[in-house]
Amino acid sequence: MAERPVLVGLIPQVVVIDEGDQVSWISDAGNLRVEFDVNRCPFSSNVFQAPAGMRLLSGPPRPGSKAATYKYRLWLNEPGVATGVMRARNTVLTLSLPRGSPP
Repeated sequence: MAERPVLVGLIPQVVVIDEGDQVSWISDAGNLRVEFDVNRCPFSSNVFQAPAGMRLLSGPPRPGSKAATYKYRLWLNEPGVATGVMRARNTVLTLSLPRGSPP
């Protein structure tokens, strides 16, 4: 299974994955939270969380997920900035189907 790494705070702001891929988010800057819309998420969970320096893995898309663009919100809690303050950013994930697959 291929991983598509996302270094939080750096590019890419758009991630494209294929049917058997998974997304890997990582940030050394602080605690990380990735949140998809509960009604529109291609993975088995719509929320992923990890402390600073730990890698979040989405796992492969659920069977039957459609090729589409999925928006998610990325939260970063940077220690030392302010207690309990989290920065948020809207990001996009595009799920593509392999060639020859029906849409």
